[in-house]
Amino acid sequence: MSLWSRILLIFKIKTSAAIDRAEDPLQVLDYAYGQQHELLRKVKQGLVEVATSKQRLEQQFQKQHARVPWLEDQAKRAVAAGREDLARVALQRKQTAIAELESLAKQTAEVAEEERKLAAVEQQLSARIEEFRLHREVTSARYTAAEAQVKVKEALTGISGEIADLSMALGRAEEKTERMLARASAIDGLIDSGSLELPTGGGDLVERELREITAKSAVEEELAALKAEQGQLLPPSGDAPGDA
Repeated sequence: MSLWSRILLIFKIKTSAAIDRAEDPLQVLDYAYGQQHELLRKVKQGLVEVATSKQRLEQQFQKQHARVPWLEDQAKRAVAAGREDLARVALQRKQTAIAELESLAKQTAEVAEEERKLAAVEQQLSARIEEFRLHREVTSARYTAAEAQVKVKEALTGISGEIADLSMALGRAEEKTERMLARASAIDGLIDSGSLELPTGGGDLVERELREITAKSAVEEELAALKAEQGQLLPPSGDAPGDA
């Protein structure tokens, strides 16, 4: 794979991920619902315009239809008056009115068919919009529930991780404590066996106590000799050395 192909692929992946993060399904549903309502509004507007045109054609048809008897009467009165030219004009106008009636009737029928089709489309579209509304509500509820579940599970996952870390730390502390206790026990064993001496300068306990007794006896003997030599008792503890 060339460098440019890899860069293009990475760009597509990043762009797709950014679009996924930016796209809100609920907003998409709301937008689609609004677009369908806009389409329904246009269909209803077209239906009103077609109905208005049909009404105007029907009015024109009624107007031309009423002219036919009136033109026939005109022709009769012109013949009675001996005016064939006027009668001929009235009859020509009658034929024109009849032709217009046929055209108006055809146009009215076409407009009525268009009105029927638009009415059917309006009903179908209304039904589809109602179905989409129910679908949108269900999808919105499911998405909201799924989003809440994801947030809860993410929170629980974070808590579980923290508890696991605390458990591991506690385990390490317990293990360290056990090692320290074992070390202390081993040191006590070494001291009891005499393999390890305490840092007090002494060796065996019995020997150390015997030396202490000997030292005390020596002190007492030396003190007694000093007393005998001085021929007097030691001064009281409250007296100063100079007073003696």
